[in-house]
Amino acid sequence: MNEEEIRQWLIKCFGPVQGEEAWQQLNQLPFEVRNQLMNQKPDDLPNPEEVRTMMQAFSDGGLNSPVEMTDTLQKGPINAKLAQSLALQQATGDNSSVNADVADGLRRSISKANLWLDITTNFNPAPGNPDILSRGNWVEGTIESWIKFATPVARAISDAFTSVIANRFSDIDDAEISGVFAGVVPIPLPKGMNNPVQLMKLLANTSFAMQLGSAAGALSHEVHGSFDQGIALLKNPAGGLIPYNCIDYAKVWGLNTTEVMDYLALRELAHARLFASVPWLMTRFEALIIKYSNGINIDLDAMEDQLRDVDPMNPEAISGAVNLSKVGNNDSDEQKQALKSFETLLALTEGWVDCVTWRAGMAHIPHIDQLREMTRRERAAGGPAEVTFESLLGLNLRPKRMREAADLWEKITQENGIEKRDSLWAHPDLLPEL
Repeated sequence: MNEEEIRQWLIKCFGPVQGEEAWQQLNQLPFEVRNQLMNQKPDDLPNPEEVRTMMQAFSDGGLNSPVEMTDTLQKGPINAKLAQSLALQQATGDNSSVNADVADGLRRSISKANLWLDITTNFNPAPGNPDILSRGNWVEGTIESWIKFATPVARAISDAFTSVIANRFSDIDDAEISGVFAGVVPIPLPKGMNNPVQLMKLLANTSFAMQLGSAAGALSHEVHGSFDQGIALLKNPAGGLIPYNCIDYAKVWGLNTTEVMDYLALRELAHARLFASVPWLMTRFEALIIKYSNGINIDLDAMEDQLRDVDPMNPEAISGAVNLSKVGNNDSDEQKQALKSFETLLALTEGWVDCVTWRAGMAHIPHIDQLREMTRRERAAGGPAEVTFESLLGLNLRPKRMREAADLWEKITQENGIEKRDSLWAHPDLLPEL
């Protein structure tokens, strides 16, 4: 690319004012960094519209000035505003408000599901009404939970990241530091953020938020309700469903939409009844997640290996070092114990829901066995976004022994009845063993 081409590309990305600022900043960079960008092929550069979208996310995330950047770092190791902004940009494809006819259809499924569950469980309906959610609503309602779970991991990675990489900037002057965001997409960096340690903390904070936001945005297209990961994510105890995702799910498998909505409503409301009637359940899940996360140690040698061949001027490449699957040590006895307890509790929860849902819907939903098997396989395999969350939290949110747990709950129901089965949730020590 010649100089005028890259200048025009910057103006298209950032507008006439910031584009010129980026161009001036580019001219001040070390020759190697500047040459790297100038040697890019036009087709390799991001679409200006995509860059503008990303920059808007940074703006919404409070990265407009050194003061806002500093404030972001003081609030925690994850830029929550940036994570939510990125997630909302990906949570597209439906309306910000749900079509009235679609919402009415889902409410009918919810009403039927509650009637059917009254016969198959001793637990009362959760207080309130389930939410009818757009994908954006789901992001806004659940992002705080994801950030809370990820914060201990993000803090450990940020400290290690800063420790490892700050030394690499000891011989770099301010002009080079100001170009740290000049990889494929140069971002005009405000003055005052050229302190290497501060900048590395910001970079780790931003990288983690970008991955978290991207995963949450992708997951908003996959989930059907607020309990799809087996834990309560919404503040509304009655839960909520995303009707457009339910409709898409029915289309993919060629099934009747009403039938699929009835089934998914049953699962959502069964979860809601369980969590609302067993107050210790979500508290226990949260304690195990935090206990596991707090026990994670970052392998500084592994992180150094990740960074050894990385261009320190390219934040996109550097962000790979926050992947916990590559740099985390997760094998302490305390973590093994927490992980085992978490997996067992998740399997028992999902198994109970599977058992109750099947019993409630078998006389009303013709393809319930097919839907049940599809759900079991999907929960066991997970999707791309769930894999990303695993790399961020270090925790597998997929029940490995769901089938075994469902069979166990079914056996208990046949031998002892519904009331006895549900009474086992009164205390963790009463739960059956797998």
